[in-house]
Amino acid sequence: MQRNMTYKMVLTAILSAIGVVGGSMFEFTVGVAKVAPMQHLINLVSGVLVGPWWAVTQAFITSLIRNLLGTGTVLAFPGSMIGAFCVGWLFQKTNQLIIAAFGELIGTGIIGAIVAYPIASWMMGTTGAIYLFIPSFFLSALVGVIFGYIILKSIWKRIIVPQQQKLGIDKK
Repeated sequence: MQRNMTYKMVLTAILSAIGVVGGSMFEFTVGVAKVAPMQHLINLVSGVLVGPWWAVTQAFITSLIRNLLGTGTVLAFPGSMIGAFCVGWLFQKTNQLIIAAFGELIGTGIIGAIVAYPIASWMMGTTGAIYLFIPSFFLSALVGVIFGYIILKSIWKRIIVPQQQKLGIDKK
């Protein structure tokens, strides 16, 4: 039990660090949002490898540090945290990577964008319509999910399958 907790804690810290650095290196602006596909890649990896609550922790830590460094916006909090939870929860329920990937697209790309709209209006003074948020959030999530899916599929047999066998989970 303690070893599993340490593994999840260390992996969460490493993924948060990669998210902070990668989110600052690979970003572009679409509409009203600063798009950082690296966060979505990290959300997918985190949700699959450590589960929903550790993934939410990773998304929060990454968003907080990026905001403190001035490389992120407050919009990172709802989008990344909702997406990370959806990935982890859906992967736990289905044990299927493609379903987890759709969790990030729906969680961040749609739900996160809808939740971010009133936050942007209140804290940032943004006056745009909600339909400006969904395409930019969804595009960012899509780019990150594609690369995250490719990475996870490439390590699937070495990391995920042995982990599932150790836990007694049937492969689907």
